[in-house]
Amino acid sequence: MSAHTQQQWGATLLRWSLGIMWISHALLKLLVFTLPGTAQFFASVGFPGWMAYPVFTVELLGGIALLLGIYARQVSLLLLPVMLAAAWVHLGNGWVHTSPGGGWEYPVFLSVASLVQWLVGDGALTLRSRATVGGAA
Repeated sequence: MSAHTQQQWGATLLRWSLGIMWISHALLKLLVFTLPGTAQFFASVGFPGWMAYPVFTVELLGGIALLLGIYARQVSLLLLPVMLAAAWVHLGNGWVHTSPGGGWEYPVFLSVASLVQWLVGDGALTLRSRATVGGAA
């Protein structure tokens, strides 16, 4: 297996992992906390409660796009503010995400992984991709 092929499959595994994470993150809001409950949490940490609904939608659709390989680089970059906001919310809770209220290491790691996905590209088995943001080669 060539180095290029290995890199393509590495990017694909990262993309699939991120896609599954984003979908599960969205479904956690829907099925465990409920969207009204998520809206209450958003309000409790200083965000408008209504933001829970578009955040849920962006997480779910972004995760699906990553799994399918639909503009994965761009989607990874577009999802980054959501995870950076989550890191900010959990900043005062300490390092470990299992801390009461959740720590900040998990959202920071996922932010970095999203940046890496943007840098390394879409990988193999994509439905639709662009070489770079904005479509320039």
